[in-house]
Amino acid sequence: MFYRLTPELLPRLSGRLFRPRPGKQSLVLEGSSVFPPNHPTTQLCLVLIKQACALRPGASVLDLGCGSGILALAALALGASHAVAVDISGRAARQTRANAIRNGLLPRLAVVKGSTECLRGPFDLIVANLPWGVHFEKKEELDRLAASDGLLVIAGFKDTQQEPLLTCYRSRAWFVLEQRSRDSWSPEPPPELSYTWVAWLLGRVADT
Repeated sequence: MFYRLTPELLPRLSGRLFRPRPGKQSLVLEGSSVFPPNHPTTQLCLVLIKQACALRPGASVLDLGCGSGILALAALALGASHAVAVDISGRAARQTRANAIRNGLLPRLAVVKGSTECLRGPFDLIVANLPWGVHFEKKEELDRLAASDGLLVIAGFKDTQQEPLLTCYRSRAWFVLEQRSRDSWSPEPPPELSYTWVAWLLGRVADT
């Protein structure tokens, strides 16, 4: 199965023959049910990463909670200069490294098993596709690691959860540059009472 993620970037599952059309790029990804590349939050992040990379050519990127590494690898393929992918899961770190090797991107990617406390910034772009509650836990760390004119791409929450999170980020001098949403389906009503995932591209208010 193939997943179209952006107009310029096509990931494919390793082991399947595929030739992208002229002008299209592809990423070879190890298939995984744990870190699926077709999850709505991943898709939303990829769209916003493309916008962020256009705003910050040659950006330094941090992928927080990297999973398979798809978001960091996509940023590199879309013009980022280098990236750091971090996850507390050893399985995620191993899979990210393997996917970077498959795509010839390991020289530009550092993979870290751990948390943000072991990192030093600043980063031009931080991508955080995390559970809703974790965003609140990491807000100070995102402030610390982001460049003064940095961008954030955040996802992992539903539209019914966005107001407290938006208030939190606005209070920390971030503002929404772009919002995207995508519906998902499940046989049972989700605990958030919504099927709609949301992602934001955030900019930072300049110091005065």
